[in-house]
Amino acid sequence: MTTGKVTLEAVRKAQRAEGPATVLAIGTATPANCVYQADYPDYYFRVTKSEHLTDLKEKFKRICHKSMIRKRYMHLTEDILEENPNMSSYWAPSLDARQDILIQEIPKLGAEAAEKALKEWGQPRSRITHLVFCTTSGVDMPGADYQLIKLLGLCPSVNRAMMYHQGCFAGGMVLRLAKDLAENNRGARVLIVCSEITVVTFRGPSESHLDSLVGQALFGDGAAAVIVGADPSEPAERPLFHLVSASQTILPDSEGAIEGHLREVGLTFHLQDRVPQLISMNIERLLEDAFAPLGISDWNSIFWVAHPGGPAILNMVEAKVGLDKARMCATRHILAEYGNMSSVCVLFILDEMRNRSAKDGHTTTGEGMEWGVLFGFGPGLTVETIVLHSVPITTVAA
Repeated sequence: MTTGKVTLEAVRKAQRAEGPATVLAIGTATPANCVYQADYPDYYFRVTKSEHLTDLKEKFKRICHKSMIRKRYMHLTEDILEENPNMSSYWAPSLDARQDILIQEIPKLGAEAAEKALKEWGQPRSRITHLVFCTTSGVDMPGADYQLIKLLGLCPSVNRAMMYHQGCFAGGMVLRLAKDLAENNRGARVLIVCSEITVVTFRGPSESHLDSLVGQALFGDGAAAVIVGADPSEPAERPLFHLVSASQTILPDSEGAIEGHLREVGLTFHLQDRVPQLISMNIERLLEDAFAPLGISDWNSIFWVAHPGGPAILNMVEAKVGLDKARMCATRHILAEYGNMSSVCVLFILDEMRNRSAKDGHTTTGEGMEWGVLFGFGPGLTVETIVLHSVPITTVAA
């Protein structure tokens, strides 16, 4: 008895999902230690033994005041700094001490967020087929992805991708990767985890490195986890957002605008003043490229999830495309309550948006709007652009 020949096309079709990648659950976590921005300049200059730099302290107070941040969460405490005094200096070698902390704490904070996402998802964790872990710090072998597998009790055959040192655009990057994995592997359930702890970048002030001072005023710690899959099994799985399209680009003439360099002193952060202008100059082109296939050109008709690199970026983007202040409410709320958490921020904003939409009585997870955009901005200067499609609030668990 002979059977029909199996074609390559049939094999590939069987491997691929039918529908688009979909966000199925979100979980977030922060360290317990909360610092308030109004108090931070006094604390920062005291713990770094820099109170004699009075002019620099006044400048730092102004930076903190203009940051639009109310509070942040940080693993780093005064006790840790007393045990590791080199971390309070700008130039003193301290990478070993930082690594000892980060290698332990990065996966632990990520696991806390992941447990919340898994609980919301409500399915056996044995169904997780892929893990994408992203962090700017704690480089090690085996990495934080391996540690997370053990912490969560995931199957050892989970397919892992570990992304180190990507920076602030990476919240969009991991969604792009998860989209490809979910849509090209039928039945895949991808667990994304981003975990960021500023132990790697904290250092004392330097009069010759004011860009670092900006970083000390902006960055906070946090972790977020997202479960992504295509063809959800409703009602057991509840879609939150569809990932419609995803792209990455490097902005023209932006070399050196945002950089980070791992040295014996830890990760040094370098930010040029032209970053907000570079982003705002290119934002319309990015929007047009992403939404032309949908026939959308009114940027107030879509919901917004933008990485809050700082208030100047948000202000200039709003002005450039004529955005109503309401469009950035979720983004500005996360900046105010958590600071800039690098890759984690846009995932916190997604969570805030779906929760706020339900609370405010909107019909969809995107504040009542059907289509939305997610932007990640970071080193390169690299931009990630994700087109999102919201779902009816009725599909979201109460």
